Amino acid sequence: MIAVFKQALGRLFHYKGATVGFIILVLLITVSIFSPYIAPHSPYQQSVRLRLNPPTVQHWMGTDRLGRDILSRVLYGGLISLRVGATSVGIGLFFGVTMGVVAGFYGGYVETVLMRFVDALLAFPGILLALVVIAVLGVGLENVVIAIGVAWIPRFARLTRGNVLAIREEVYVEAARALGCKNLRIMTRHILPNLIGPVGVFATLQLGNAIITAAGLSFLGLGAQPPIPEWGLMCAQGRDLIGLAWWVSTFPGIAVLIAVLSFNLIGDGLRDVLDPRLSR
Repeated sequence: MIAVFKQALGRLFHYKGATVGFIILVLLITVSIFSPYIAPHSPYQQSVRLRLNPPTVQHWMGTDRLGRDILSRVLYGGLISLRVGATSVGIGLFFGVTMGVVAGFYGGYVETVLMRFVDALLAFPGILLALVVIAVLGVGLENVVIAIGVAWIPRFARLTRGNVLAIREEVYVEAARALGCKNLRIMTRHILPNLIGPVGVFATLQLGNAIITAAGLSFLGLGAQPPIPEWGLMCAQGRDLIGLAWWVSTFPGIAVLIAVLSFNLIGDGLRDVLDPRLSR
């Protein structure tokens, strides 16, 4: 499995788009982690004298209505957005894959009960389901993570279940059953490894969607609360100043664009690498 992963990773860098996306993502993660050392100012430092200053040598991205340096807040906000995206997708991935594997492997009443629950969740658009969860739990960044994770569960479950239905009929699964392997061993040793390709590609693409959703919820005032330097919240704080101080909303929006673009490029590359029908 490790050898196959290394081979797929090596092939991934033959795709220019995936390479560009990977470089952007590494840079984004690096500057986000080291933002306390890279940021020229504190993201919470206010100055009435410097409020709404345009981009200058001292403040490369200008300042907001409280005189806070936007570059510093964008750098700090990267770690928040990446953490929210990764954690929410992790929640959806864990519970969705678990439900999909169990439903697809056992079938019968187990599949019927689990999939009807998934169908009920899929009846709601992802953003609407997240809003329902936030309405129950309350506003806040932590609740946004849970809400997006719950909204992503049915999508992972459906994808996983469809692949398991095909994998469980393979010869090597039948051979494992004939050798007396227990169901848990078959699921963990023979089925889950073969889900890494489709589920991994889907998870990579959903990371970008999770960042957009989290930013959108914060933009609506349901996610991060002031003075947290979160990209969506920063865009919301400058929406009524777009004609007067365009930089307040523009640079956080560009940061969201770059992050989502990097995940989409990597996801497209992984799809081409792991799907032999799309090999070039």
